Amino acid sequence: MARPDKTAAIAELEQSFRESGAVLLTEYRGMSVAQLQQLRRSLQGTASYVVAKNTLAAIAAKNAGVEIDRETLTGPTALTFVTGEVVDAAKALRDFSKDNEQLVIKGGVVDGVLVSADEITKLASLESREVLLGKAAGAFKAALFQAAYMFTAPAVQAARTIDALREKQAADA
Repeated sequence: MARPDKTAAIAELEQSFRESGAVLLTEYRGMSVAQLQQLRRSLQGTASYVVAKNTLAAIAAKNAGVEIDRETLTGPTALTFVTGEVVDAAKALRDFSKDNEQLVIKGGVVDGVLVSADEITKLASLESREVLLGKAAGAFKAALFQAAYMFTAPAVQAARTIDALREKQAADA
């Protein structure tokens, strides 16, 4: 019979799996409590960092319909439940792991697809959504200005030609 505290932990993890767009798994072996708090602060607003027993995490993931690679659930594993932008959370984990070698990115699930640690690192190298949207808007704006110039260029050229003809006729007369 399941203990009430484990049942509550599974229910809480299951809810986190359902509410998050991605789950990134890391190994935190050898990290101090202060380092974990610092990591949680760096993820604040984007994701929550939860240390859970592997068996409870596996049960909660299965109940939530999320497939997690069982090999990533070995050793001390922490789950990063991403509720914001996945790229921002991946960048925060990557940047923190550069300063703290004990943090190892193991893999995860992004939009229901299993991803490896290398893919998470590639994801972290992407620019944020806002920057990409800004670049797209700039490209659209440039294309519109170019089109507007193309439409006005013949009229301007015709006006210049007419002025040149008038000046020529005035000079001939």
